[in-house]
Amino acid sequence: MPMLITATGVKKTFGKGEQKVDVLKGIDLEVSSGEFVAIVGKSGSGKSTLLYCLSGLLSPDSGSVHLAGQCITSASPRKVAAIRRESASFIFQDLNLISSLTVADNIRLPAKLSGHNPNRRAIKEVLHDVGLTGCENKYPNQLSGGQQQRVAIARSLVRAPQILFADEPTGALDVDTSSTVLKLLHKTITQETSLVMVTHDLDIAATADRVVVLQEGLTGKILHRPTAAEVFEALH
Repeated sequence: MPMLITATGVKKTFGKGEQKVDVLKGIDLEVSSGEFVAIVGKSGSGKSTLLYCLSGLLSPDSGSVHLAGQCITSASPRKVAAIRRESASFIFQDLNLISSLTVADNIRLPAKLSGHNPNRRAIKEVLHDVGLTGCENKYPNQLSGGQQQRVAIARSLVRAPQILFADEPTGALDVDTSSTVLKLLHKTITQETSLVMVTHDLDIAATADRVVVLQEGLTGKILHRPTAAEVFEALH
């Protein structure tokens, strides 16, 4: 399988002087096509920072990241944005839905920015896939938290990205809704599409092909198809 993500020696620091915090201290990671990789770690271990660096939303201080075969650490911000739009989608922890836009327009907007313009049929199909048939003309405040999360997933899926990044996609959801969302995310994984997810839910992490355990900004252990108990043990 070709590598969709290759990160080498990724370091990231925030603050200066006495306020300086080394969040990532030299991370190496590869993600191949069709792979589900979960990133876990205690609070402050650098999980979300790593996800943002891998996706090009944050620039590392040193090291290199290749996304879909292209180096994003040496490219201009405009080029990085173009690479990301062409190859990746991101499900944010805070969803980033626009309250003044309908569900359909929220789904359509990022695709339009990347040069695509999904038609009404495509919008209806992706909403059907996430269990929101008939919701295209509703507004975010008319939906439950779980429904809003599914809109965010639909927004990411409508462009059929090579790489899907997800930052705690089930963090604010109940058990049943989390299970539904996880099933949807698993459906996105194909031979050409990979999923990289930050999660604190050990049961969800245990469904991944690999679990990367971060410890104080470094890769602690990498587990292959572990149980939830094995993930818990690696974290403690």
